[in-house]
Formats: sequence, C-alpha cells, structure tokens
Amino acid sequence: MPCLDEVETLASCIRKARSAIEQLGVGAEIIVADNGSTDGSQAVARELGVQVVDVKRKGYGSALIAGIAAARGRYVIMGDADDSYDFTAIAPLFETLRQGCDLVMGNRFAGGIGEGAMVWSHRWVGNPALTLIGRVLFHAPVRDMHCGMRGFRKDAYDRLRLRSTGMEFASEMVIKASLQRMRIAEVPVTLSRGRGRRTFVPGVTDGAICASCFCSARGGFSSTPAAR
Repeated sequence: MPCLDEVETLASCIRKARSAIEQLGVGAEIIVADNGSTDGSQAVARELGVQVVDVKRKGYGSALIAGIAAARGRYVIMGDADDSYDFTAIAPLFETLRQGCDLVMGNRFAGGIGEGAMVWSHRWVGNPALTLIGRVLFHAPVRDMHCGMRGFRKDAYDRLRLRSTGMEFASEMVIKASLQRMRIAEVPVTLSRGRGRRTFVPGVTDGAICASCFCSARGGFSSTPAAR
C-alpha cells in the first residue's frame, strides 16, 4: 500500500487486507510504503503489526518501487491506502495469478465506480483515451490501463525493470508487460470515493510518458519476448 497522509483510512485498509488473507488461507505480509506522511500514518501501521517501508524519494512510483522491493512473496497485490479500493475483494486477483497470469489488472469500468469517485472528464475522456493509446500502440490487452489495484508475479515484475517515480509508473508497468508479451488478465474491481479522494487523472504528461516508456522498452528488452 503506497501511503501519504492516510491516517484516517489506513487502519481500515489494513484490517480489510488482513481479513482477505485469512479467508484465502495463505501466508502473506502487508507492507505500507510510506512516502513521508506527517499525520502519523506510520505509527498506525506499526501498531497494527505491518511492515512500514519509509520512502524518502517523493512520488507514487517511488513508493511502490520501494514497497515491492521489500516484498518477499511470490505474488504482490497493490492498492491505494485511501480506502478507495476494497481489500476484502482481492481474491479474484490472487486466484487469477495462481492460474498462471503474470499481471492481473483491476477494471473499474467493469466492477463499478461510486458516486464522486472519478470526475466525469477522467471517466469518459482521460482514462478511455489513454487506454485506447495503450491498446493501439502497445497492444495492451486491457480496458482500464490506470487502475490502482492490480496484482503481479514478483519474478515477472523484476523482469520489467520499472523506473518511473511518479504516477506514470502505472502506465509503464502495463506497457512493458505488453511489449514483453506477458500473460495479462483483468478482473472487475470497484472504486469508491475514499477519504477526501484526490483522484489522479492521467493527462498529457502521462500520455507523453507512454511514448517514452515505449522507446525505452523497445531498446532495453530482449528480442525474444516471453511466451504468452
């Protein structure tokens, strides 16, 4: 869970994730990658017995890169700490990974978007446009390219060598996984408003990053892609 000043919702997210882990009956760890919270989020996480990774370098991607690096499991499931995603509903992500997928994306348009969770311009213009770019230019087999809840195999993630430190991290992951022809699937997830939700909306910058990711990926990957 990447975290920046989410003291009001972090405990709820941790409890929900812990409940899902117990229901799945698997061995797992919960990691909070804190990106410099000043509201006591770190103390809340530690009081609940989860690992906290303090990430000094700012940025959504920076937090995720550090948190994922600390993960010891075969599979990683990521989601925001503002209670916008339901951590009790991670079973479909986990089960799809166990079936052999490398990357499992959440699809908010298939699962449901709560009132006020995403402004209309992002829902009907921004996200669809960038998803279309991903599908056309990079052959990304997804309908919601920027969903913040997703799961992946740790060894597959390591092969991607992601470098983006900001919100473009989400795009880079899907683009590079598509170019490597990894096994990608989608499952429905719901998006709620969350606490004082500050929805990031991909725009011109993220679109430019998509092109940058494409160029760097083409230059840095082996000419023999992994089999689907």
